[in-house]
Amino acid sequence: MARVGCRIPSVCFALALLASCLGWGGAALAQVPEQRPDVRVVVDVSGSMKRNDPDQLAASAMELLVSLLPEGVSAGVWTFGERIDNPLPLDEVSAQWRERALALPPALRDYQQYTDIETALDRAASAEANGWRHLILMTDGVIDLPPSRGNKPDIDTASRQRLVESLAPRFADRGVVVHAIAFSDEADLALVEQLAQRTGGLAAVAKSPERLLGAFLDIIERIFPADQVPLEEGNRFVIDPSVENLSALVFHGPDDEPVTLVAPDGTRYTADTAPDDIRWQVEPHFDLIRVPDPEAGEWRLEGPVGAKSRISVTSPWRLHTSGLPTTLYRGFPVSVEAWLEHDEVGTPLPDDLRFSVALEGDDGETLASVRLDASDEGRFQGQLPAPTQTGNARLMLRAQGEGFERQREQAANVLPAIGVAHDPGNHQLVLAAEHPRLNRGNTKIHGDFQERRLQAEAVSETRWRLSLPELEDDTSQPLRLVATVTLDGETRELMLPTVTLNADSQVGIGRPDMAGPTLTAERFAEADEPSASQPDESIADRFVEWVNAVPDRLHDAWQAGWPGVERAVEKHGKESRLWIAIGALLLWLLSVGWWHRRRRSRTKAREEPHV
Repeated sequence: MARVGCRIPSVCFALALLASCLGWGGAALAQVPEQRPDVRVVVDVSGSMKRNDPDQLAASAMELLVSLLPEGVSAGVWTFGERIDNPLPLDEVSAQWRERALALPPALRDYQQYTDIETALDRAASAEANGWRHLILMTDGVIDLPPSRGNKPDIDTASRQRLVESLAPRFADRGVVVHAIAFSDEADLALVEQLAQRTGGLAAVAKSPERLLGAFLDIIERIFPADQVPLEEGNRFVIDPSVENLSALVFHGPDDEPVTLVAPDGTRYTADTAPDDIRWQVEPHFDLIRVPDPEAGEWRLEGPVGAKSRISVTSPWRLHTSGLPTTLYRGFPVSVEAWLEHDEVGTPLPDDLRFSVALEGDDGETLASVRLDASDEGRFQGQLPAPTQTGNARLMLRAQGEGFERQREQAANVLPAIGVAHDPGNHQLVLAAEHPRLNRGNTKIHGDFQERRLQAEAVSETRWRLSLPELEDDTSQPLRLVATVTLDGETRELMLPTVTLNADSQVGIGRPDMAGPTLTAERFAEADEPSASQPDESIADRFVEWVNAVPDRLHDAWQAGWPGVERAVEKHGKESRLWIAIGALLLWLLSVGWWHRRRRSRTKAREEPHV
């Protein structure tokens, strides 16, 4: 069994090996060689990352990505807090480049105050490139600019607005894709989604090494697509005679039994018994197995095989698609075109070749599927039915023929085509288009309420407001929202979530996931006030939370110096009830101390002389 020593951590080495096995370089690229994409990593080193990334996933993620990059592409690393640094300038990936990259972790832990995401992305994207530029942003996603630049939070809000409304569209026009990974639920997840959505990238939340592994595999497979063969029931997979290498990535638990690979002739391989030409890397959470020139036929994996396990192959046959989108929209079908190519032009296609595409949920459930129709040019086309729910999903494309199978999988986010949110201050619903082609000219929105039609008013190019009616009795009543959309000469109706109106002015939206990233990022009048269904947090609860956070707050203030104290006062200075509670506690502590001192003095006064 071949084993390779390396300075890279074992998980990184394993994935570096996986990258080479999967064909994440060379002929596997979707772009032609002179248009290989740049990969530019932009790492948050702000003080908030110190709190939101306690396991230093950002540093390990950088090492992981470095190990995955194929030779010959250009890559660089930027860090940002209050200032923007470029500790690893853009250069061609080579052994020397990797050595410099692996020496970076101290720079990724040089925490700074504040978080300037806008300038960091703008500067990282500014360097010229031969082809597409893929920016991988790793952050807790909270914009926090220094007060020296203006009044807070106005400067933070303005920066976020420029980033989403101006910079992201410019990126898209210039071929700059932003993939965003958030390291905490405290992140501005709507910002992460919007950046990815508007530039054609992927968005993910990674709070553990396992999630981080999945997020980076998704991004790398998006930039450098790779072919797989399906892992069928019983953990079986078929290798055809054209396959030159197979790579099995087998996920499992740290305490699970060893994995066994069974060849078509019945030969059984384990990590300890595999011959030297088989590379077998064993890690606590996965095994990575590379087999050159594998025997054709049915192979099998025995032992613990996790749901995300995959079998990747390299061969003269390559699966191609016409740009599967990374963001899908609820209610809109997805057009798909796919074809198969061979290194030798003119090679006949496998017999009985057929293509299908499916949309799978995060739990592996099939949400929609369709078989593609063959055209005269040897390409296969079709429309995947419109998604009916939002959230994380995967597009699965499969080609099957006589003795031949290939598949591609790609992560995707499904968003509402039109987001819906409640504006309680104005007793209205706010609706915003998430689909980039929807606007006031081609979209009309109305509500059906008690046999009445309520028309939504367009207040901007991509936004509408609908005034809510007053109830005449104490019963709850449904308000059904419908959007009529005309695109490319075709008119369709989109059923938006049903809104429930209650006599006590409460409003319930049938699907809580239907706000979309645009409206999720906004705050409407009274939005911070507690609702009837969510009782206010008591002063005692908030005080206990404050006391528990005192050590961290003192440490952060000490690290930040006087500006940190100013920011804390600015953040909490208007919370009068909290300060009253703190003052009351201090007075109580002083009175208790005074009482104890007085009691001790009285006790001493009564003591008998020692004999």
